Amino acid sequence: MGRRRHFYWVHVFWICLGIWASGSSSIEDFRRAFPIVEPDPGHTKLQLSSEGLEILERITNPVAAVAVIGPYRSGKSFLLNQLLSLSCYEGFGVGHMRDTKTKGIWVWGAPVELDINGVKTSVFYLDTEGFESVGKSNVYDDRIFALATVLSSVLIYNLPETIREADISRLSFAVELAEEFYGRVKGEDVAFEPAKLLWLIQRDFLQGKSVKQMVDEALRRVPNADGDKNINQVNQIRESLAVMGDNSTAFSLPQPHLQRTKLCDLNDDELDPIYIKKREQLKEVVSGVTRPKIVQGKMLNGKEFVSFLKQILEALNKGEIPSTGSLVEVFNKKILEQCLKKYSGMIGKISLPLPVQALQDAHERLRQMTIKTFDDQHFGRHHAKRSAMQLEEEIEKVYKNVLLANEYQSSKLCEALYTKCEDKMDQLQVLRLPSMAKFNAGFLQCNQSFEQECVGPSKPNYEQRMTKMMSKSRTLFIKEYNHRLFNWLVAFSLVMVVIGRFVIKFIMIEVGAWVMFIFLETYTRMFWSAETLYFNPVWHFIVATWENLVYNPVLDLDRWVFPIVLLGILFMLYWRCYGRRKHGFHSLLPLYGNQKGGSARLRARLLQGSSQPSGSQSKNPVVHRKKY
Repeated sequence: MGRRRHFYWVHVFWICLGIWASGSSSIEDFRRAFPIVEPDPGHTKLQLSSEGLEILERITNPVAAVAVIGPYRSGKSFLLNQLLSLSCYEGFGVGHMRDTKTKGIWVWGAPVELDINGVKTSVFYLDTEGFESVGKSNVYDDRIFALATVLSSVLIYNLPETIREADISRLSFAVELAEEFYGRVKGEDVAFEPAKLLWLIQRDFLQGKSVKQMVDEALRRVPNADGDKNINQVNQIRESLAVMGDNSTAFSLPQPHLQRTKLCDLNDDELDPIYIKKREQLKEVVSGVTRPKIVQGKMLNGKEFVSFLKQILEALNKGEIPSTGSLVEVFNKKILEQCLKKYSGMIGKISLPLPVQALQDAHERLRQMTIKTFDDQHFGRHHAKRSAMQLEEEIEKVYKNVLLANEYQSSKLCEALYTKCEDKMDQLQVLRLPSMAKFNAGFLQCNQSFEQECVGPSKPNYEQRMTKMMSKSRTLFIKEYNHRLFNWLVAFSLVMVVIGRFVIKFIMIEVGAWVMFIFLETYTRMFWSAETLYFNPVWHFIVATWENLVYNPVLDLDRWVFPIVLLGILFMLYWRCYGRRKHGFHSLLPLYGNQKGGSARLRARLLQGSSQPSGSQSKNPVVHRKKY
């Protein structure tokens, strides 16, 4: 049992040792080529390779990529090994057969450390699958070329012996990139700069024209008297490449040896000395033009470069044919989202509802600010128009939602104001004491509050409803006003008759009340209706007096009528039951029962005097003379 346990722990130890050894070997194994992009099964699109991406993500320094492109079997892999000072058995695989060796895009795992303008930069080299090999579509070649163009800081276009028309046509994508991105600046930082193009022509002869002359002649405009579209297109590429002259370099490299199939087995001392000299010069040229990869004003490290690669690959695989337009869209996508978010945030802070024109003006101002921000930050010069149009469309979608919200808030606000005024008019219709002045004041207040507070697109519709409702309420109030006032005056006159007769016992109040009652009843009987009374000047005087009493700046009698009546009743009850006996009553005006009351008091005094002694009677001679 103990021996088995011993063997178990020994077995575990060797497993752990094997895992550690494999991890160590993977670190040491960085000095080899890794695929970062591979063809899909149909060999039309590209897909990522996780093995190579893990290598790139480990790099923390700013990175730069040197990529070599060109036809298949043109010596790209051998050239890269020469630039890296590696043999064929150490570096990129070199094929000696007629099929292409490299599939997709490969990277050398150990980057070269360079000090570029004081910045420690990790430069890695990319080997690409050759053009025009058997079993591939032209679209696949375009994707390889486009990806290498965008990723690299230096793009070496490796051509055997001379420049062909097809080589120039293939550069159309690089030209579009240059037109779209080159020189795009944010403040002081270059937002995106395409690769430095290096024309590398390998040939067996060095006499005659220089490579620079060959490139200039190849880029010279071709006469096109017949107006051939294809020639026009190629001429446009030539003109654009000529404009890119500051971004391109020409270099010639002789063949290293006549027996090219044995190059991998030859040492430097066996190669052509002229080739060795030019190769070293080429290394210096490549090092001199290499710059850190800058995107959106920032130098990319390994992880950021991988993220950038994923973006580009998604854009190139998006359509059937890779295009600069799709690439521009990817770069502008984030900027577009930021601008749209900025617009949405600004217009979302506007307090709704607003008048339609005010909201339109605010939208136009914010839209112009957003478009300006996009113009200041976007990538691309020509294809960016599509992104700008997309931003316009997205802004309009947001604005339509704001319009709907404004309409809803406007309808909600105006409906509340309309309901408030409708309730106010209903209250004025049933005033305890009808008052035209109070109705007009409420009517005016409703109109003013509605006009000032109801805003937005719903206002015209509610204005029509408000006008109809207010007009109807006014007509109804005027119609009922005179009738209610007439009835109030009739009732008031009868009440005052009762008060003047039995409560206050003031004859003048009763007489005045009877005069008012007789006038109202007689006039209406004479003219058969109460409406004829409303045109009488006396009625106008009564109405004016009533209005001044019922509603004025000092007192709103309709509001205080019940408290005043209640206080009056309490006062009269107090006076009848207690106040008159305690304080007496002396009136200068004629009251009911004054004579009768005086005689009763006089008889009482005489009776009191007759019961007194004769001595006391002599003191009141006036009383004895009084006859009854």
